[in-house]
Amino acid sequence: MAADFHLHGRYEIYFFISGNVKYFVEKKSYALKYGDLLVMNSHEIHKPSFLDYSPYERYVIHFDPELPRIFSYNSDDLLSCFENRPVGEQNKIVLRPEQIEELKGLFRKIERIQRESEYASSAKLACFLEILILINKAFRSSGGREEPTAFSKRLAPILEYIDENLDGDLSLSCLEKKFYISGSYLSRLFRKNVGSNLHEYIIYKRISRAKRLLTEGYNANQAALMCGFSDFSNFSRLFKRTVGVSVREYKSRVKNSVN
Repeated sequence: MAADFHLHGRYEIYFFISGNVKYFVEKKSYALKYGDLLVMNSHEIHKPSFLDYSPYERYVIHFDPELPRIFSYNSDDLLSCFENRPVGEQNKIVLRPEQIEELKGLFRKIERIQRESEYASSAKLACFLEILILINKAFRSSGGREEPTAFSKRLAPILEYIDENLDGDLSLSCLEKKFYISGSYLSRLFRKNVGSNLHEYIIYKRISRAKRLLTEGYNANQAALMCGFSDFSNFSRLFKRTVGVSVREYKSRVKNSVN
């Protein structure tokens, strides 16, 4: 069962409870088990891949990073586990058994709060901040240890090449010649390991890089060319489809968050 890649404008906390799922983040895949915790920022593409029809249960929070930034003081950086690491690295945070149960209790508390009306917003915010404190403590104490599932030896260097050449030719015919592999076999290999389409993966990687470039101050035309888009109208269409807002609106949000 396939699911689309995600590349949204918010940060994500993903707490796995049950199911038979592999979770893909950037160039890594994780075989999930009860209590696994993943964190993703707005520049990291990610997706679940369902291996069968087992009941699937997880808790997910998407949030605007500007909210916890208000409550971060001095060394108390509530966004550390999202921002103070390389993109696509240390996304899995190892929790001790007691931390798993504490985190599960906090998610259940939010569910109870949502059923109430009196002071619900304030109570949810307080609970959310508790969750951020817990996972950042776990991130620091565990050193961000992770247990990614190894990809096929044929696929790993191809993913590295794609990541390093997003401004170049990444057509199937180009990859065939570069890695001496048939396009049909590469497509099957990618779908088996990632659970999705190679072409879509490349588009999401390019748009992810474009988001970072726009955040760094490059204009839309520069970002498009630096990410392998020669047709600006195609870039604009794919950006809006992938991110959910237009390039202009995204640039405006970036500018407002800085000011």
